[in-house]
Amino acid sequence: MTQSKSPVWRLLKRNISAGQIAGYALANFVGLAIVLTAVQFYTDVKAAYSTADSTLGRDYLVISREIKGIGSRPNFTARELEEIKAQPWVKEVGEFTASRFESVIKVNLAPGAVGNTGFSMPSRGISTDAFFESLPDRFFDKLPEGWDWEPNTYGGPQPRVPIVLSKDYLTLFNFGFAASYGFPTVSERTVSAVPLSLIIIDGPQRIGLEAYVAGFSSRINTIAVPETFMTWANDHYASGAPAKGPSRLILEVSDPGNPDIRAFMEENDYEVAGDKMSSSDSAYFLRLITGIVIGVGILISVLAFFILMLSIFLIVQKSREKLRDLILLGYTPGSVAAYYYRLVAAVNLIVVALAVSAVFIARPAWSDGIESMAVDKGSIAPMLLIACVVLVLLTLSNLIVIRRLVRRSARG
Repeated sequence: MTQSKSPVWRLLKRNISAGQIAGYALANFVGLAIVLTAVQFYTDVKAAYSTADSTLGRDYLVISREIKGIGSRPNFTARELEEIKAQPWVKEVGEFTASRFESVIKVNLAPGAVGNTGFSMPSRGISTDAFFESLPDRFFDKLPEGWDWEPNTYGGPQPRVPIVLSKDYLTLFNFGFAASYGFPTVSERTVSAVPLSLIIIDGPQRIGLEAYVAGFSSRINTIAVPETFMTWANDHYASGAPAKGPSRLILEVSDPGNPDIRAFMEENDYEVAGDKMSSSDSAYFLRLITGIVIGVGILISVLAFFILMLSIFLIVQKSREKLRDLILLGYTPGSVAAYYYRLVAAVNLIVVALAVSAVFIARPAWSDGIESMAVDKGSIAPMLLIACVVLVLLTLSNLIVIRRLVRRSARG
């Protein structure tokens, strides 16, 4: 026998107020829709920040000493390193290693060649003096292709050297150098396909190595190579003594928007590379605002929960005599409460489904702007997971309270 045709259900539903149930559903829908929309918005915006630099995606800062006048000391001392590591917001500190050898990078294209690169080069080609830096591999979220470079110790040519370029350099080439010298503009994919020569100058000797661009970064303003290559090249071809301490540091921090970070940098005359502090401040306020919105949504949902519990309490109180009669007729408190279980579970399922639908309706309001920036949106999986968890926890808590109320009324 279905619930709608059950005489027990027909008896119990007389005291159920459709208005109270609808009030609970509406309030819970509003609260849950606010929470899920805020979660999805934060996920999408955070993914846009991360997509902008797929190589280094964690919260970190690149810092250096502020240069004042001529001959300022650029290197960090051991005491300064210990002081930085002792800060509560610092999770890990890495040191940049600079190249100590002269080098030149040349583009290996024949005049007018097109090949895989998709453009033709003027006959004079491109070559430039270069410098390199390396940083610890643990600071890469995803190591670029071929980053596990190891020197060939058995003679013969060395392996190709992977390079990570700052996106700023490509921008300068496309909108400055290329325009001045009549070169075509190039994309990141095109540059990654261009074969390069890395020439190390060791006095009268020229050591030629093959190289390629393995990736781009908008967060490190340098030409980065693997630490293994830097150690090998400095050991074999360095023209000067090692520096007394690193000149740049990379810090993995727990909260980039922490105002204590800015105060520490200003107090010690440290500079943060790029606009990372501004981006960190934006990310901090994004988290703060999202947290406030989620808090409001949770508050509304909690109030809706108490609305339902009050409604169920009043329904059970009105049905107390009927519940006692049903118990005397042989029905158990659990079998009687099951009718209320199904009602609440159905209402919660509908509310959660409508709240998820509201997120998909609202999402284009910000996702169109994210897509116009040529970056990917975040996954919907966290939002759906939270919706499922809320559905389960909310329904279980409802059922526990209903069971206790029915048992209490049946006893008393």
